[in-house]
Amino acid sequence: MITRFYLKEHLSFKEVALEFDQNFIIFTGPSGAGKSILMEALLSLFGIKECDAKMIEASIERNLNLIDLGIEEDHPNIFKLIKSKSTRYFINNQQISKKNIKIISKSVVNYLTLREFTEFENENLLTLLDAIASKDNKKHQQLYEKYQQTYHRFLEATKALQKITQEEKKVEELKEFTQFEIQKIETISPNVDEYETLMIQKKELSKKEKIETALSQAQEIFAYRTKVNEALNLLNIESTFFDDTLNELESIFSDASSRLDELDDLDIESLLNRIEKLSELKRKHGSIQEALIYLEKKKEELIHYENLKFEKEKLQEKQNILDQEVHNLAEKLSQNRQKALKVLQNRVEHYLNLLYLQDIHFTQKPSELSSMGQDSISVSLKQTKLTKVSAGELNRLRLALLAASSEFIQSDGGILILDEIDANLSGKESMSIASVLQVLSKTYQIFAISHQPQLSSCAQMHFLVHKTKDESSVTLLDEEGRIKELSRMISGEEITQEAIEFAKSLREDKS
Repeated sequence: MITRFYLKEHLSFKEVALEFDQNFIIFTGPSGAGKSILMEALLSLFGIKECDAKMIEASIERNLNLIDLGIEEDHPNIFKLIKSKSTRYFINNQQISKKNIKIISKSVVNYLTLREFTEFENENLLTLLDAIASKDNKKHQQLYEKYQQTYHRFLEATKALQKITQEEKKVEELKEFTQFEIQKIETISPNVDEYETLMIQKKELSKKEKIETALSQAQEIFAYRTKVNEALNLLNIESTFFDDTLNELESIFSDASSRLDELDDLDIESLLNRIEKLSELKRKHGSIQEALIYLEKKKEELIHYENLKFEKEKLQEKQNILDQEVHNLAEKLSQNRQKALKVLQNRVEHYLNLLYLQDIHFTQKPSELSSMGQDSISVSLKQTKLTKVSAGELNRLRLALLAASSEFIQSDGGILILDEIDANLSGKESMSIASVLQVLSKTYQIFAISHQPQLSSCAQMHFLVHKTKDESSVTLLDEEGRIKELSRMISGEEITQEAIEFAKSLREDKS
């Protein structure tokens, strides 16, 4: 729940600091005082609305699974909006995109706008029915999980079968291409280190003539062996080191001559052709090693194409078995949901009766198989599609569904924001909405704007939004203040004694 809300410099509001310790919170005040502006600021903090406030901040006591978005969880979690040239969002002092703010808010905030049908979408209704079914039948959740696992396997088998059927249509072309790719590499028949060895040989060949000339000229050093030894003896210097050096040099020159003789046996044209072929493989595959890996892969593909018919028959058999299994599981889900739908119908009707609405009808029909089963749930009110009913009726229906849902899901609560939910309703209808909101407040933290005393009298916290000159402010009302404000709502600015008595009677009923 939101425990603290702070607003700075937004239109007629200079600064607002509010604290909340209850779940049913109402904002009232004269027209133009700034109630909707205040609510707009709260909604903008969650990325639902836009506003030009310099800063908005709220503390939320709730685990939000922020780690999934790379944000560290805190207690409470602090949401902040700061606007200068652009709007920036923060959670626990870590900046976050508006897109991710909306993702988080979707699981926390439910805003009843004038015409919204999210709760009646098929996926959400099926989730609700499964929650109801699980409450009555402990094995329903296991059935649903088994269905999803089987459906996933069925989907994989179907995709694999579609792929193999497509391959079958062009298998000869694929086989021919694969054989061509295999033949290209096998004709060259490369070895992993061959290219590097050949490049060394090519380098040596390019220097062969220069090496031969250099070696021939260098041989003259050995003609001076005797002269050098005589000079060393005359100087009384041991000549062994000189003899060892010349012996080592003779060995090096001999090895070099042998390598040059081997190069004479090489066919330079064949060497260059071989290097060019290996270079082509390296250009195409990155390395000789990768070319050999590609060769093995193509050989496996060729075996696959040659065994395609056999694989298709096996896949077809697997898909048929899974198709039967998934439809059987879907049928069992449908039967459980059919029972749950009667429970839902009964609970929604209960709340609609409180709201002076009748003739709600849920219809379950078979649909195309999906990850949630084969059920399509539609809703009508007075035999009219929801898109055709009035905004007031739609919002009361949504409240009834939320109240019914709260009996089975959303046990950890959420935030429900209502903007003049009782606008243009009679006192009796407003009181009926208050009764349902009192039920919802056991699960949700509710923030509502109201112009009706009936609804306002039921709230656990009552804030008055008022304006002095051009500046708006918000005050938490005590009991005396509530009676005064309710009286104003009843009789207008000229408060009568009858209005005061009626206001007191409304509050006494809530004691």
